[in-house]
Amino acid sequence: MQKNNGTNITQRFATLILLLLSVTVVSAQDLNARVQILSPQVQNTNKRVLGVLEGAIRDFLNGRKWSADILQNQERIDCSFVINIIEWDGSSNFKAEAQIVSSRPVYGTSYNSTILNLSDKEFNFSYTEGQPLDYSDQVYNSNLTSLLAYYAYIITGLDYDTFSKFSGSPYYTKAQTVVNNAQNTSFPGWKAFETLRNRYWLVENFTNKAYTPLRQALYDYHRNGLDVMAENQAKGRKQIIDVLPQLQKIDRQRQGSMLNQVFFTAKADELVNIISQAAPKDRMAAYNILSAVDPSNITKYELLRKN
Repeated sequence: MQKNNGTNITQRFATLILLLLSVTVVSAQDLNARVQILSPQVQNTNKRVLGVLEGAIRDFLNGRKWSADILQNQERIDCSFVINIIEWDGSSNFKAEAQIVSSRPVYGTSYNSTILNLSDKEFNFSYTEGQPLDYSDQVYNSNLTSLLAYYAYIITGLDYDTFSKFSGSPYYTKAQTVVNNAQNTSFPGWKAFETLRNRYWLVENFTNKAYTPLRQALYDYHRNGLDVMAENQAKGRKQIIDVLPQLQKIDRQRQGSMLNQVFFTAKADELVNIISQAAPKDRMAAYNILSAVDPSNITKYELLRKN
């Protein structure tokens, strides 16, 4: 009897361990975010709070579920937040800029393709050392957590869109909710009338049916283009080149749209590297489109004409 009791206890302990492990797997998070806070313009000598803040932001981004799926550790979305503190009153008020970058792996390679490379010039917030970073999808708690949640949803939506057609929609809707909840704040970047290029307009573009062809292009570019190149470079390259007229059509219909520019900011260098290996006729056709829809990167595209 004693031996059986011991066996039962052992079995129960093993079951408990398995349950705990299963909970750990279920609660595995979605982002693999690197966070860096810079403050070269800040004169305050006591910058310990910035180190605490950096860790709090990293934990907030990496410690929460942003998607509806259970992701394996290797499936977590690589991203980075470089936050440059421009002004700090020495207490709780920060004026900052942020560079937000995310990428996704390319099938059959060790290469990661950048899908977002965005500069937010109004990444302002309030924070005191030790302050919990509370967040809810239902209400606006603070500008800092709203900023982080907004970009977490945008990053997640973009990643999903590149793997499965239009599957990022639920996450853009969540980002839209963050924007809606922030309409009464005095912090800039959330309102339509402030500028044509801010957080309001980015998510508006993602949720606007007029930009559905661009989201289709995102899928075709990555899933039918980049992911094919490991097995058939010519086929993958052709798919990527075939995406360009779709982007040109969107640009003509909605010239200067924020979403088009977000795409090219992330993809300009990659496009040059891929298309430079194409036939001269295809290179020139691509150059003509790219120089028209993305003149800010024309010096990069000149390489296609010279190759």
